[in-house]
Amino acid sequence: MTGTGGVTIAGVAQTTTIRVPRWIQLVVLPLLLLFGFLLARTLGHVLFLFLTAAVIAFTLNPLVRDLTRLRLPRGVAVAVVSTVFATALVALLVALGTVVVSETRSAADRIDAYFSQESPVTGKTGAEVAVDRLQRWLDDHGLEGIQLETQLNDLTDSIGASDVSGYAQDAISFAQGAALSVILFVFSAILVIVIAIYMLLDMPRLEGTIDRRFPPHGGLPLTQRIERALWGYVKGQAILSVVIGTSAGVGMWVLGRTGLVEGADRYALLFGIWTAFIEVIPYIGPWLSAVPPALYALVVDPVGVLWVAALFVFIYQVEGHVVVPNVMASALRLHPLLVIFGLLAGGALYGIPGVLVALPTMAAGRAIWEFFGERLELEPWDAEADGSIDVEIELSEHPGPRA
Repeated sequence: MTGTGGVTIAGVAQTTTIRVPRWIQLVVLPLLLLFGFLLARTLGHVLFLFLTAAVIAFTLNPLVRDLTRLRLPRGVAVAVVSTVFATALVALLVALGTVVVSETRSAADRIDAYFSQESPVTGKTGAEVAVDRLQRWLDDHGLEGIQLETQLNDLTDSIGASDVSGYAQDAISFAQGAALSVILFVFSAILVIVIAIYMLLDMPRLEGTIDRRFPPHGGLPLTQRIERALWGYVKGQAILSVVIGTSAGVGMWVLGRTGLVEGADRYALLFGIWTAFIEVIPYIGPWLSAVPPALYALVVDPVGVLWVAALFVFIYQVEGHVVVPNVMASALRLHPLLVIFGLLAGGALYGIPGVLVALPTMAAGRAIWEFFGERLELEPWDAEADGSIDVEIELSEHPGPRA
């Protein structure tokens, strides 16, 4: 690699741009990409743990730096920040697991009663009453030709109480298994936190090494650019999740209290938490967040699906035109196709955790790309840049040698 665009001080060239020769572009860079792919396939789990730890370390390092400015030793500052972070993470996971299991059990009992328990007044189950209501709505709107009452009543009758109870128990078992999986996941989380602590302790040495090899040249150092990118993403995503999750929870509560979707107010907290959690997945999350409320409305009152759809359409219109442009516009600054590719790649490599880590990793990668983009220049492939000399050959018009 050769330096260009530099100045000379005391006879020594101080370069600011590194030109990458064409042979490196043609040979070395593809080999590095191939090596990285093979390494990811072989040590995928290990790389994921260290990548997650690096994201956490760079995110928490500004807090550690602020504490060291208060004359706290760095080891004490790292211990304080790590303890607070680990406590908050465990408390969040336990709270989410408790709410999900409790609300799932309540919803399963309600669905069981909806299909199996007959009202002492009408002598019908809740499902049969909903079928009658839907048939009356069709008749009142000139759709008498659509006779769904008999077919739907036969369907609800075929769903016996024992079957519903079995489904409810399966749902409860699934929720308990999910909670157990969360607890097992805590082990990996502890390992990640331990790795992040070691990274935080050695961060000043890493910063000094990077700054000596790649001076900031008047701008922010590389590590601080990464930290700023990660904090921009975290702040933007937190605001977005809180706003959209609260809107969904309040909206479902209003639909339940007004009777448009019966019982939705009881599970408004669960729907709000689900929406806030799934909102971390851009482009895909908005569609997935509306699925549980829509399924609930479909079971309780099929007409209520329209109200749920209207609610989420309104929420995501506000998100797309107001919240995202003002909150997340400067957080990622990546092309949507690149974001979708990153999400799919993260999911293929490590499932849901990979999806959650993909976006902050891409935000940090953008900061690294911009930092080195100011210092690297690819040698062009045109003939003039090669320094070659075009030679014009004049063909002679004389006849060739005689035999």
